[in-house]
Amino acid sequence: MLIERFYVGDGISHISYLVTGQTKAIVIDPKRDVDDYIQKAKELGVKIEAILITHLHADFIGGHYELAEKTGAKLYLPAKQNSKREHVPVQEGDTIQIENIKIDVLDTPGHTPEHVSYIFTDLSRGEEPAAVFTGDTLFVGDVGRPDLFPNKKEELAKALYNSLQKLMRLPEFVEVYPAHGAGTLCGKALSTKRSSTIGYEKKFNKLLSLSEEDFIKTLLEGMPPAPDHFKRCSKINEEGAIFLSKLSSPKPLSVEKFENLMDEDRIILDTRHYLTWIGGHIPNSLSMDYRFMPFSLFAGWILDPEKEILLVTDNSNEINDIAIKLRRVGIDNIVGYLENHTFAWANAGKAIKSFKALSPDTLEDKLNTESIILLDVRSKSELKNGNIENSVNIPLPELRDRYNELDRDKEIVIYCGVGPRGALAASLLEKAGFENISVLAGGFTGWSNYKKSPLVCGK
Repeated sequence: MLIERFYVGDGISHISYLVTGQTKAIVIDPKRDVDDYIQKAKELGVKIEAILITHLHADFIGGHYELAEKTGAKLYLPAKQNSKREHVPVQEGDTIQIENIKIDVLDTPGHTPEHVSYIFTDLSRGEEPAAVFTGDTLFVGDVGRPDLFPNKKEELAKALYNSLQKLMRLPEFVEVYPAHGAGTLCGKALSTKRSSTIGYEKKFNKLLSLSEEDFIKTLLEGMPPAPDHFKRCSKINEEGAIFLSKLSSPKPLSVEKFENLMDEDRIILDTRHYLTWIGGHIPNSLSMDYRFMPFSLFAGWILDPEKEILLVTDNSNEINDIAIKLRRVGIDNIVGYLENHTFAWANAGKAIKSFKALSPDTLEDKLNTESIILLDVRSKSELKNGNIENSVNIPLPELRDRYNELDRDKEIVIYCGVGPRGALAASLLEKAGFENISVLAGGFTGWSNYKKSPLVCGK
């Protein structure tokens, strides 16, 4: 039994798997772009026979229906999902056998009500289970969040506790393969390690040693906010997304065509380096640095999926990859991209907007001599690492609704962790009509290095 892992970063930190026997293979929790599994199966000389889904994923769009159609594989879904699409429903007590691989289904609700885990036994080696695919029930060093259904969070937290007790009854040598690694918002504190064993988690996962009461209390305190796209992605995964193969690639647009499409019903998404956007951009474009920020996460969180997208990038070879990263979180309405990027735009004499990128020494001078608003757009959890004295914290996603708390007559200097989110925040304020905006280059990291040690001031 060979286990191949497929990892997607970008703030999703999703892990899916291809498990192969002698001539047949099983895919677990596939991402939306499914050709990678088909190609790998071809390389290994196996046929994809089954697709297993642990639960309705909230943070990304799955490709299970498209993969089933392309390969003819059977699709196995949790029975409690009550899907109306063609599938094989599974629940605790069910067994699936693919060649010498025996798969036992275990009900593990808690992260979601319908969640199941899959216990794999390689019968060619013995009768003991070898691996368990835990979805979002058990992570390495953490467990799934039970608060995606706010009215049921205590009930689901209790169910999650009981599900974890079931998993802990497996032999300690059983390998644990979760659906996420560090970086996802499906948990609080996942390890960077992407697989584990039952024994290792028993010993080092602190949540597993708590009483039921303490487990529920600890788990529900300090949970990060759930991004906007979580509910949307769950619904799409239940109904089935439009197949990627049926979506067209973004088309190049001349300056004239691009400009003619610009209106309030479309989003200009600038994916260039955040400092490049600050130095010169199409007015009212949104800055999402494709290379240096959790791109898919913030695209799903911030962008309106009903609006069409006009892309600006400095490398047309990246367009298809950018489109895939957007479509992984259900942003499908991508019209096209500006041909020859802002070089062509500027040469055509079109309007360019720019802000200031400040170095830490310049910011320090301003703090000592001017009256400015220093806006910290990091998450609440990041504040434990320190902040700059007298800064105001409004987490980036909240800025969409809370920008009126800021004085438009003062210069606003924005900082985040390393810079890209600061530019995104600046672009949100620009769209809201703010003019006097600057961004701290390097964010809090740059400031801390400038000061030689982290500066911890205020609350």
